[in-house]
Amino acid sequence: MDTDSTYTPSLSDTFNELQNSFLAQSYLPIDKRIVLLKTLHKRIVSHEQALIDAASKDFGYRTAFDTLLGDILPTVQGLAHIIKKLPKWAKPSKRSASLSLWPSKVSVTYQPLGVVGVIAPWNYPIQLALVPVITAIAAGNRVMLKLSEFTPHTNAVIEKIFADELQAHCKVVLGASDVASEFSSLPFAHLLFTGSTSVGKLVMKAASENLTPVTLELGGKSPVIITEQADIKKAAQTLLFGKMANAGQICVAPDYVFVPKSLEHQLVQQLCELYKKHFKDGVEGKNLTSIISDAHYSRLEGYLTQAHELGAQVIKPLSQNQQDKQKHRMGLHIVIAPSDDMTLMQDELFGPILPIKTYEKLDEAISYIKAHNHPLALYILGQDKHAQDYIMQQTLSGTVAVNDALVQVTADDVPFGGVGHSGMGHYHGKEGFLTFSHAKNTLVSGSFNPRTGLLLKQSNFIIKLLKFLYIK
Repeated sequence: MDTDSTYTPSLSDTFNELQNSFLAQSYLPIDKRIVLLKTLHKRIVSHEQALIDAASKDFGYRTAFDTLLGDILPTVQGLAHIIKKLPKWAKPSKRSASLSLWPSKVSVTYQPLGVVGVIAPWNYPIQLALVPVITAIAAGNRVMLKLSEFTPHTNAVIEKIFADELQAHCKVVLGASDVASEFSSLPFAHLLFTGSTSVGKLVMKAASENLTPVTLELGGKSPVIITEQADIKKAAQTLLFGKMANAGQICVAPDYVFVPKSLEHQLVQQLCELYKKHFKDGVEGKNLTSIISDAHYSRLEGYLTQAHELGAQVIKPLSQNQQDKQKHRMGLHIVIAPSDDMTLMQDELFGPILPIKTYEKLDEAISYIKAHNHPLALYILGQDKHAQDYIMQQTLSGTVAVNDALVQVTADDVPFGGVGHSGMGHYHGKEGFLTFSHAKNTLVSGSFNPRTGLLLKQSNFIIKLLKFLYIK
């Protein structure tokens, strides 16, 4: 092997190094895992400002608020929760043994899987990279982490975080789509991907060659239903926060809105007034994150142009400072009466564009949502408990939030995941630990075990006894 200091190991070499490390110590004691997690906690906190500065460089400009609220705080909060709960999660789970297994005891023990692969996206390059890694390490695994090529400055800080002793547990991989493709084909014990549905299909196809189980965190068009009894000002506040955080570049961002026809004008008016109040400087303001790249900016601009050409009304809350192509910055654009032949009603928007549709009867909105792919999130804004329950019963989505937006995914003690085209599998909390663990059926018999001898005789008495006990 070339011993030159510039030598870069191949993906296979990196995988094999981690695999050998895991095989040499297949069960890392819980106390040692907690030491690793506490080290990670200290390093993330100590690199807080570096992460904020790096993310802003990667986006062209990103508010410190967006990086703190959406990236750093959920990561640190989730890490603290895992450290606290891990000893309880990792304990064998006692289960009930039937009389036919007496006097044995049964339980479920949780075993690390091996080397886990994580492919992270660019929109939340800290949280969506680190939380899966933290969870996989908590379950006792080694991890290969593929970071997005669109966030090189953030990646450099994350590499520093995983330096020294942490490298034996997580190796960081950089590169573009060709690297991601090769990464997906490695024989991981489990592979977690966060990104678009189209790329998720390719990842799953590559993983299937190795029978690698996958967790896919995708996205889709997350709808909002505003009910008849909604407080429109509060609904507008929730919508504006959900749509403008990270400039709408969030997998669970409100994508389009259904509002009663009688409340449409009031909703648009409130959205415009609130936008003028909180984003009065538009793209010149320091509280508005940029679109990640020129390509994504052009994509959003194309949606708006086509919608206007096909007859939709596009409303800009400000008369100026709504767009800056050079700096790829964009303010809120409200699209009234969008039709399904418009691309913005077909693609996940991932930007500060808000289509608004109206309904006369609630079932019209529900039928529309059910006729399309299951979303990652669904939002209900309104105080009618009956309507809330009815919507939740009639629709299927990865997550639901009532009278709130985005923050449901930061709840540490509940699983997060999509359904259908918005993803499969879960992570976060205990469900994340279970995702990255093998739940092993474990039966323990003591020295007193007459059952085996009785079964060996194939006694008719035993058969009759079992029938009496179990066949009613």
